[in-house]
Amino acid sequence: MARSVWIKWVMGLWAIALLFGFNTPIALAEATSGAATHPMTIYRSENCSCCGKWMEQVQAAGFEIDDHFVDDMDAKKEELGVPEAASSCHTAVVDGYLVEGHVPVADLQRLLAERPAVAGIAVPGMPMGSPGMESDDGEPSDPFSVVTFTKDGTVEVFQDYPEGV
Repeated sequence: MARSVWIKWVMGLWAIALLFGFNTPIALAEATSGAATHPMTIYRSENCSCCGKWMEQVQAAGFEIDDHFVDDMDAKKEELGVPEAASSCHTAVVDGYLVEGHVPVADLQRLLAERPAVAGIAVPGMPMGSPGMESDDGEPSDPFSVVTFTKDGTVEVFQDYPEGV
């Protein structure tokens, strides 16, 4: 392809991208690839296998994982600002939000799309059947809720799963 044709082609593509609101090459790449990637830092105990199972599901959904083993998870949660009412086994940080426990990928994606004015999202406790807590022996799933929480500790329901996932 001649250089002048190539330059015109690239400029045309850039103009189309600007027209549709993709004002950076990264936004254009994410839009054309069909999946945006979100770096996620995960803090977890080295001895917890369910955290790893949840992490595999999140990674399969396109999140870029930076995994950290932590000796004192309670201290880490306090440092990050996770309220006790939202506490679970692992804590993650993605796009400025805290993610506590076994949050389904769909709810993570909804959080990042809607961007509510909250500190984070959580599945308190470790309900059976939540992502990463699936049973291999056919145990039924527990009902659970995904909640949002604010820096002052206010917790509100984000999504209910009355039958589990």
